Amino acid sequence: LKKAFQKTSFSKVVSVRSFSIGTPIFQKDSSKVQLRGTFLKGRKADLPTLVVLPEILEPVGNFLPFFKHPDNKILDVRNVWLLDYRNCGNSDHHPSLDLHDMSEDIIRFMNEKKVTMATIAGHGFGAKLATVTAINNLERFTGVLLLEGGPVDHRYHEPFLQLKNYIKVAYDLIKNNASSQKANKEIQNQIPHKKWRKVFQQNLIEGIGGIAFRANIEAIYKDSVKVFPDIASWHEKYGLWPGRVMACFALYSDWILMGSNTIPFYSIFPHLQYEFSRDLYPHGDDKSELSTYFHSLDHWIHEGTPEDVFYLSNRIYRWLRWQDGANVHLSDKSEAGWYYVPDRGFDPQRQGVGEYIPEHVHHDYLHTTAYDVFSHLTIYRRVAFRKILQGRTLVASKYSSQIGKNPIQFLSYLRIVEFLHQQFPDAFS
Repeated sequence: LKKAFQKTSFSKVVSVRSFSIGTPIFQKDSSKVQLRGTFLKGRKADLPTLVVLPEILEPVGNFLPFFKHPDNKILDVRNVWLLDYRNCGNSDHHPSLDLHDMSEDIIRFMNEKKVTMATIAGHGFGAKLATVTAINNLERFTGVLLLEGGPVDHRYHEPFLQLKNYIKVAYDLIKNNASSQKANKEIQNQIPHKKWRKVFQQNLIEGIGGIAFRANIEAIYKDSVKVFPDIASWHEKYGLWPGRVMACFALYSDWILMGSNTIPFYSIFPHLQYEFSRDLYPHGDDKSELSTYFHSLDHWIHEGTPEDVFYLSNRIYRWLRWQDGANVHLSDKSEAGWYYVPDRGFDPQRQGVGEYIPEHVHHDYLHTTAYDVFSHLTIYRRVAFRKILQGRTLVASKYSSQIGKNPIQFLSYLRIVEFLHQQFPDAFS
């Protein structure tokens, strides 16, 4: 394992020690599969969490240079978990690649780390898995972020057929107990795609009597040759995601064809309708320079030039800050608490006012103490506050406009109550 990390070509500024290293274990029981990853602490306290899932076979550590980029502001608004799903990276192995089973792994991981709600992001196959995980657990995710992937059936796409052949190359190397030298030579000769070649080399480790792969190549290969491989198919049974979503793909993507493959996004993500170029958009430009043209074909849009990384990360940052987690009836988070929303009981005679303001809860409501309003107060303060809210005294009528009528807001007005107690002690008797 140590040799494998030495062969892994991460950015020089990233330390291997930042990884949650663990030896993958083959589990027969799907419910015992443990996931491992890397935690990136946000730059502020009490931030929501972003869970990032990589492309199939790719070590999630390849995302580190993107998040460590000096112009990337995502860590200003999110803590980040770079997570290896089952059969990839340092996470446990299991014969099944069923997306429902894999989504349960992610939920167990969130429970272990005490993450109540999160934003889930994915690249390539990771985007499929992120979508299914969010659909299966609507109460656990505030938004879905997709990079070069999503609810598309890739079984007959040229890039998947190429990947399928690359997986067979790796499977044959294991089957033939190839030496490390032969394995590197075969990968170099039979995997022409530069990036995929690097991914397979990153997975290559020396085993007993031959080479081995950190990823579960056997399970991935057996899945890839099925009529409906889980790593490529999309089924109606997966359902739809009614919440916020941002989907980004390369301008000349081979995986998401702009002319036809954007249609399934509108069926699975109703919020994306009429949102093309805003929340569903191609990344890159159409300049005449050949270097720009060929770069825009890249599947790994988060590993582009510094300028590309800046634009992509900044757009994700703005979406996380203003769109993610906002009620779908609102334009963005700036409208939270200011607009009433019509519901089924809407009455036109009420001058266009709906029946409720969309509720926005704390991202970690199961573990936070933010809602324990009265737990820090003495008994006399609780009684005094209730008296003021109920309007039983002269003081209440004089200062009710300042104090408000929502007990949840009490911590903000505690100083006012204490001031009133000092100025009018008789009112609190």
